Amino acid sequence: MTQTRDHVIRIDLSARTVHRQPVPERWRRQFLGGKGLGARYLYEELGAATDPLGPDNLLGFMLGPLSGYLPGDTRYAAVTKSPLTGGFLDSYAGGQFPARLAGACPDCLGVLVTGQADSPVAILIDESEIEITSADDLVGADVEAVTDTFPDAAVACIGPAGESLVRYASIASDGGDHHAGRGGAGAVMGSKNLQAVVVRGDPIRPTGDLEKLHRRYAEAYRDHDTGRWLRAGATIESLDFADETRMLATRGWQETAFDGSDAIGVEAASAAAHEREYPDEDHPGGFRIETDDGETVPRGGAAMTLGAGLGIDDFEDIAALGARCDRLGLDVISVGNAIAWAIRATDAGHVDCDVSFGNADAIAALLDRIATREGPVADALADGVAVAADRYGGEAFIPTVKSMAVPSYDPRRAGSMAIAYATSDRGACHRRARPFEREAFDGEWSLEKQVRAVVTAQNARSALWSLPTDDFLGEVFDDLGAEWLAALGRTDDASDLYRLGERVWTLVRLFNVREGFDRADDSLPPVFREPTVDGRKSYIDPDEFERALDRYYGARGWGPNGRPLADTLARLKLDDVVDDETPLGTPSTDGSDGLSASDRHDA
Repeated sequence: MTQTRDHVIRIDLSARTVHRQPVPERWRRQFLGGKGLGARYLYEELGAATDPLGPDNLLGFMLGPLSGYLPGDTRYAAVTKSPLTGGFLDSYAGGQFPARLAGACPDCLGVLVTGQADSPVAILIDESEIEITSADDLVGADVEAVTDTFPDAAVACIGPAGESLVRYASIASDGGDHHAGRGGAGAVMGSKNLQAVVVRGDPIRPTGDLEKLHRRYAEAYRDHDTGRWLRAGATIESLDFADETRMLATRGWQETAFDGSDAIGVEAASAAAHEREYPDEDHPGGFRIETDDGETVPRGGAAMTLGAGLGIDDFEDIAALGARCDRLGLDVISVGNAIAWAIRATDAGHVDCDVSFGNADAIAALLDRIATREGPVADALADGVAVAADRYGGEAFIPTVKSMAVPSYDPRRAGSMAIAYATSDRGACHRRARPFEREAFDGEWSLEKQVRAVVTAQNARSALWSLPTDDFLGEVFDDLGAEWLAALGRTDDASDLYRLGERVWTLVRLFNVREGFDRADDSLPPVFREPTVDGRKSYIDPDEFERALDRYYGARGWGPNGRPLADTLARLKLDDVVDDETPLGTPSTDGSDGLSASDRHDA
């Protein structure tokens, strides 16, 4: 019989206490779990200006009502206040850690960690037994070494970057095969002196109606375009797509295509693969590349950011650099952009850093220095591109949104992606909405179509990430998971879940507004206003972008300053959630309220 997930586990590292707490039924109904429930706890419990690296910050390892039942990877959401952006952060990872956490805690929707241990600790979870234990022996170890310490368990841990409070340090699991990467959840974990969360227990086996759904959706996923795409090339083909459409940020955002792409794309991965693994019948495997330090699974982000972004056209060098980031606990996209900034800043005379495009050995050495904050330039880079540029100059070299470096898809070929980056709730992100996959081939979209595509995707993904589901498996969820939830006794339909996603997105906006975010933080990085160098008309017109932003706010029911309106909060049943510290918006005075109400709710 399926056990209802209706509790969280609260762990206070300062007091070294552990207790279980029921989740209010209304919270479960309105926010599900994952991103949504994590956002509800964060908004409820953090005051404005809470130090992300202080003991009062909350770090949630969030599950959801479907954790352990879905085909493919079980996912968890790392939810916290970001030390990189100062705003809301949700970052996701799959693999054995969330699968075994879901099995060990079958009635649990998350583990919420607060406080700050006075010495390094690990949290051990073994079925109903939870223990806070010394982790002095893990200090200084990389991700693989920490994982190897617990051979019979699933581990989520930090590496040297998390210990050094690198503001984009990741939380690694499965020995570095999976990362809750962007935004610095690993630094929050490090600030709490929490080296690892270790889980013993078996994953859940779905039964009854859930088992039937599992088989049917696994088959649908295998036959779906996304499932076939992943089996054919994991995510490495993303580089080939970006290069073909001339959206590939190359050599520190100076070009939009890479002349070495054939050597590092999907065909090169196939040739270099040590072995192709398919762990089970419904979860596509990935390329495993043998490097000097063992095996790694290179991903599209590594090929794009560490390859094209840094001018490296040797696939094995890229695989080795990606593996190094995995062991150190560094977010690949953020650190790749930080190094690209360092190269351009060196060329411009702002800093003196022994690194250059295409020099894999020098880049590897700089990765090590960033992870340990060795030297003043590496120390600045560990705080992110925005801090380094503010300290040394070179603000226009690498684009950021809300202080988070932009992923390697250049939006100047697809204006909708500029809107998606600018309005992303956690900082520049290509996963909240990725309309470029269609606009790049359709040709230029109208502003209305751009905004509609972004809003719809953001709401839908907020709902899916509250289940939470694997990002790619979600492509086969035509009803946003309603059929699955019905098997657990809920009555939500697709429109209910779409509205839930809109509610979650708006709650996160309230959190960020309370932290001082407004329209200025949804701004366009200067590089996107400049034409690309290939002679084609490819740039984002700033006036047109501002009109698009007006339409986006109108579609969201937010005021022209980007603050949600009281009527919107009432419609989404957030009017009794918002606190007095959160400023609300005022309606536009010119009657330009963006999309129609029907467009707003188009799922």
